[in-house]
Amino acid sequence: MNDDYLWDGSGEPDPEVQRLEGLLGRFRQSRPAPEFPAISHATPSRTRLWWWPWCLGNRALVGMAAAAAVALLVAGAWLAWRRTRPPAPSPSGWEVVRVAGTPYVGSKALGHDRNSGTLRVGQTLVTDAASRASVTVDEIGDVDVEPNTHLRLLQSSSDGKRLALDRGTIHAAIWAPPGDFVVDTPSAVAVDMGCAYTLQVEDSGAGLLRTTLGWVGFKLGGREAFIPAGAACATRPGIGPGTPYFEDTSDTFRAALSRFDFGSPDQRSAALGVILAEARPRDALTLWHLLPRTDGNDRELVYCRLAALVPPPAGVTGAGILNLDQKMLDLWWNKLDLGDVSLWRTWERSWADAKRTR
Repeated sequence: MNDDYLWDGSGEPDPEVQRLEGLLGRFRQSRPAPEFPAISHATPSRTRLWWWPWCLGNRALVGMAAAAAVALLVAGAWLAWRRTRPPAPSPSGWEVVRVAGTPYVGSKALGHDRNSGTLRVGQTLVTDAASRASVTVDEIGDVDVEPNTHLRLLQSSSDGKRLALDRGTIHAAIWAPPGDFVVDTPSAVAVDMGCAYTLQVEDSGAGLLRTTLGWVGFKLGGREAFIPAGAACATRPGIGPGTPYFEDTSDTFRAALSRFDFGSPDQRSAALGVILAEARPRDALTLWHLLPRTDGNDRELVYCRLAALVPPPAGVTGAGILNLDQKMLDLWWNKLDLGDVSLWRTWERSWADAKRTR
């Protein structure tokens, strides 16, 4: 990088500097500076400057003190103005910054001469094999977009923010209230519960969600999966999310879980036997999810194994769990200390209400 770019904008810019400029650009102020009444400067007496170092000279020091006082006054007035002025209107789209290559926002390419753009509702963000981008999600988080990704902005309002990941990979870091940020995929809907995660979608529509912080809800119809930090969950078109698992489980455990979720029906019982035999206390996450995905004798086996690993809390009975009593299931989930399920239930109610009013 030519250092002249940092001083006067000339020379070849560094891509990382351009990315930071794009991310910070939304804080740039376009309003005129406020006007303040003239400040009269009294000449300080010589006796008040006795404590200043003599090497700088009294005149220079008086100028420095006056300049510092004016700067403090202007800064204080500016902060007061910022607090009292009406809020700026929300942007009509999300800022996209080119990280590498030539991403496209709609029909517009982002390159060296156009490093950032705005993704608006209804538009697509597309990266090829050599390009990457970063999206600022309406000041509630960031989404890094990997190569070979096709992303659409579906909604950006006070009611929620929604993307569609048709294919490719994104890394989301969101600090919005639970349920405010949602990503549709061809086979499931990812609902942010205050977290960071990676979501991948293949050309076939199959996907994989991996959570690194907090937890994520994964949903298709009545099929739900809760994925805490350190866990992952696969999804398939026409089926929805599979059963989540911690990524430090054994290869045998994960292979059996894949056969149970997405294999042929005659593989399920044998696969379930392997899952139960391999399960550790930490794998209570997986067994809890298996309760509504099994029936009859298989559900009883899952219940007994889960109860042996994590005894059910007070108020939870075997009969209630085998009948899939939602309140009892939620009480048992909360004992796993993987996130409060009431956050999810609140989102489900608000989401259902929003659908009814549309």
